[in-house]
Amino acid sequence: MPKGFLPILLSLSLLTVHLAGFSQDSNWLARTTGILPYMEYGIGDDRLGGAKMTFLDTNVLVRIVDSFNTDYKVRLSNQHYAYIAKTSLLRQYKVDNRLPAHNAHLSGSMRVYGDTASDYVSIGLDERLPYRGIQMIEPSRVAIDLFGVTTNTNWITQLHSAKEIRNTWYEQIEDDVLRVYIQLKHPQHWGYSLSYDSTGRHLIVRIRRQPAVLDIRKLRIAIDAGHGGDNSGASGITSKVLEKNYTLLIAEQVRKALKTAGVKSVFMTRTIDTSLSMPERIAMLKSFDPHLLISVHLNSSGNDTVQGTSTYYRYIGFRPLSQSILERMLSLGLKEYGNVGNFNFSLSGPTDYPNALVEVAFLSNLEDEKKILSPKFHKAVAQKIYLGIVDWLKQMKP
Repeated sequence: MPKGFLPILLSLSLLTVHLAGFSQDSNWLARTTGILPYMEYGIGDDRLGGAKMTFLDTNVLVRIVDSFNTDYKVRLSNQHYAYIAKTSLLRQYKVDNRLPAHNAHLSGSMRVYGDTASDYVSIGLDERLPYRGIQMIEPSRVAIDLFGVTTNTNWITQLHSAKEIRNTWYEQIEDDVLRVYIQLKHPQHWGYSLSYDSTGRHLIVRIRRQPAVLDIRKLRIAIDAGHGGDNSGASGITSKVLEKNYTLLIAEQVRKALKTAGVKSVFMTRTIDTSLSMPERIAMLKSFDPHLLISVHLNSSGNDTVQGTSTYYRYIGFRPLSQSILERMLSLGLKEYGNVGNFNFSLSGPTDYPNALVEVAFLSNLEDEKKILSPKFHKAVAQKIYLGIVDWLKQMKP
């Protein structure tokens, strides 16, 4: 056998195996299903999961082009791909692989309007197609990418009933990607959500308005005590206490601080030691529809010298809340671990409301652990979180 021929044969054999799998799983049209289906950018994974692109509504049409372990690779447009869990897709029927990624899906007219609590943009489409939302700042905007769509929008009707949306327009950024811009009146993002109406012919973008009165007592505030039940989280370096128990103790003090300050509407995802999945928590939060969410956790490191407090956010429009809380937390004499963005934590994923995750301190550090064990410290942390929210509200323009 000629030198180098065997490696070529092995490579060809591996390619044949891959193509065999590719031909079996590819070129299916499929629709999203289940609770909170979402798209990821790639197949990379860590303890927080893969990097998420966006949550999707159910029954959204995608085209499967390949299969990797637990995910399908889907083609969104001629130049864009994503990965969706196989459990979140129902295959419909096979299509000819010579066909383009999408037939000519066209946009229709758009309408901008409001009700008593929110503003809306209704985008006419001829199919439930995949999308992606992007927060932008300075000026504050929401951009919606519609994949596989070519514009046939001849008008955008904007009504006075819309109070937060300043302007709406679109741009055909690629031959089959339509981007809709929604400019906001206030710098602070208060959240948005995307879903199809019952006909499946209109994608509805809900824009939450800034409250008319920026008074913490008027807000609906949700608190999440991290972990719980069979998910114990980190443990103390000497005390061996469990994170799940102490996040609940601190979260309860946050609830009491808010109630003492006059906040009437406070919701806790858990009040006892119980197991709750992330989809269950998100569903509960969507039902409560908070103005903001605070998630309480305790940090841990393999290096016992690492210590300090930190706050986390996923979307740039929600960063100010996490910054204000961190500033107040640092006044407790804790060292700074930082303000962390683009954090791929599940409860930071929804775009519906501003949210901040607070990693109070490190259970794996002796100095921090001593603080965490103190009920007096729990009350002090709760007060600083409350004051951080107040500071955040004071930064806003009416």
